[in-house]
Amino acid sequence: MLFIEYPKCSTCKKAKKYLDDKKVSYEDRDIVLSKPTKSELSNWIKMSDKDINSFFNTSGIKYRQLNLKDKLKTMTEDEKIEILSSDGMLVKRPILVLDNHVLVGFKITEWENFL
Repeated sequence: MLFIEYPKCSTCKKAKKYLDDKKVSYEDRDIVLSKPTKSELSNWIKMSDKDINSFFNTSGIKYRQLNLKDKLKTMTEDEKIEILSSDGMLVKRPILVLDNHVLVGFKITEWENFL
């Protein structure tokens, strides 16, 4: 299991505490120091059963600075993956990569269904 986080993110801290409290074993990865590759993102999007737009950190400063809310409407999936892979701060977190599924963001009910 791979837990991808931004260590200063309060939601990531809650998710990490949840995993630790459940005594779940995982590999920890800082999304800024080791940003997701295009290949990883493509696989994770497929495994998540979610739309690619749900992988964007819409509350982030960079998202707003780049005016992505409007730009995403006309971008191709490849362009979206390209921009997501360019900066870990653009990616919604935490991400939990399981053997056959990927969870994006931290919703306890969703996580409980997969753990």
